[in-house]
Amino acid sequence: MRPIHQLAPAHARFIHDLIIIKTRINVKPSFGGWDKNCISPPDRQVSPPAFAAGQAKCGGELFGFAMSVLFFKRFLKRPWQIASIVPSSQALVERVASKIDFERARVIAEYGPGEGVHSRALAQRMRPDAQLLLFELDPAFSRDLARQFADDPRVRVINANAATIRSELAQRGVAYCDYIISGIPFSILEIEKKRNLLRQTHDALAPGGAFIIYQVTNELRQHATDFAPESESEYFLQNIPPMFVTVFRKAGELNGNGAIDPDESRFSSNYAR
Repeated sequence: MRPIHQLAPAHARFIHDLIIIKTRINVKPSFGGWDKNCISPPDRQVSPPAFAAGQAKCGGELFGFAMSVLFFKRFLKRPWQIASIVPSSQALVERVASKIDFERARVIAEYGPGEGVHSRALAQRMRPDAQLLLFELDPAFSRDLARQFADDPRVRVINANAATIRSELAQRGVAYCDYIISGIPFSILEIEKKRNLLRQTHDALAPGGAFIIYQVTNELRQHATDFAPESESEYFLQNIPPMFVTVFRKAGELNGNGAIDPDESRFSSNYAR
């Protein structure tokens, strides 16, 4: 077998993640017995989950990632769609959330939320009158997300391809999104599908809105030609594997009140009710 550094990025990432997670699979005792559904570091007490619904999650060792049996099973079944063997670390979740102005954000969409690590952070920070649209193609993840957010009317789980975002917004009477978050592996998409999704994303954003991605590679920047030329990007190491966090913005200026200049366009806060 070739050394990891000589493999294609996706293969190297898979092997790296598998090596890491194999060292952390352990059966931990729970109340009155053994919890066989928990993947956690050895000899460490499992903290209670920070959320009320969904699959049971257990904390990781190095970067505070949360692992569920559902996530691990779905990765084994669809590794190229799930893209990572572990969910985002808490540090990465916090960094992505820090890119959002939650006071102004009325409509946020997320592509490929998986088991909802970023979704929960977004919902916790959102305004009471905001909306969160979760585009999840995997049916098992969609069902789990629907259970997690069953009591939160601001959150809609959409079991559909993210490229349908404009039609989904129209069906809900929403003009635009203020922010769109994505962790789906753009690098493995066919180039036409990649560019089509970028076009749909650009058109679904309000002027001044932002498309925030976290990816293993930074190759998407060369395809995001519809967005404003200035983009913010950083290489974030506190995750397995490390990620590029990049913010693409749609041209346009916010007027300081969470709205776009009426002569330019409508901000999402004007969506039909």
